Amino acid sequence: MALRLVTKTLSSRISPKLCSASLLHSHATSFGFKEVREEEKSQMVGKVFSNVASNYDLMNDFMSGGLHRLWKDRLDFVCIFVLIISLLSSCCFLYFTSSAQFIRLVSKLSPFPGMKHLDVAGGTGDVAFRILESVNSIKRRALQDPLNDDLQEETRIYVCDINPNMLDVGKNRALEKGLGEDKSLVWVQGDAEALSFEDNSMDGYTIAFGIRNVTHIEKVLSEAYRVLKRGGRFLCLELSHVDIPVFKELYDFYSFSVIPRLGEIVAGDRESYQYLVESIRRFPPQEKFASMIADAGFQKVEYENLVGGVVAIHSGLKI
Repeated sequence: MALRLVTKTLSSRISPKLCSASLLHSHATSFGFKEVREEEKSQMVGKVFSNVASNYDLMNDFMSGGLHRLWKDRLDFVCIFVLIISLLSSCCFLYFTSSAQFIRLVSKLSPFPGMKHLDVAGGTGDVAFRILESVNSIKRRALQDPLNDDLQEETRIYVCDINPNMLDVGKNRALEKGLGEDKSLVWVQGDAEALSFEDNSMDGYTIAFGIRNVTHIEKVLSEAYRVLKRGGRFLCLELSHVDIPVFKELYDFYSFSVIPRLGEIVAGDRESYQYLVESIRRFPPQEKFASMIADAGFQKVEYENLVGGVVAIHSGLKI
């Protein structure tokens, strides 16, 4: 009964916004639930991430009850499920980053020594560090084989982000991990819609929790296709749409009633976290986004829902 009342109240708050948002002619002109000019959106998104960069770790700790740090170890599906139940029971719901999800993303990539990889919107380094860790693990095993001579070519992982403040977060993390001088990591400030990399130059491309913030999703997908080599894999990890009724109600309640308030209390910035919540609802549903990836030229497009659709991993191959 209490849940129904909460849901009814929440729906009355959200529905008008969703209705007005549905009138927008494209995702390209939306900033959360607001209609903005295309030339304004990138500046507004840049301001959001400049605002949240300095509190990135603190907010993740608060929103996940500190469990996102625990997930840096490899977890199986059962462990993830147990953690989710624990989060729900303690009113601390999984939200912006889960290392288990990054691990799942990297496992689909199948990194290898000598690869050239591009991680877009990856300023904090979460994905890049795990790719490098996977590559180094393979190299350590290969070094035990004296006949193996496949380790001559240097691995390059390009971390590209439009926001210098987010890149600074990643560089500082690299220093903390002892990777500050690692030449495999290359930090690049750049626009996902107009990459500076050459055609057919990358073995892999990842973008995690970033594509919903761009102005033109189609341009990002086109650029991803352009820079990938034949046989290269595109992978996108993004907050998506929940399709389990009761779970969706809890998720909406936490998203719209708790997250912005936490942003206000912990980071002194309600508006940025309100935008982050709204941007998820404006992002295309899983099937629609999969069709957009296919339209960009990718083949064998598929997606996997995690945590009931809170997060989805989309993938495609350039053949």
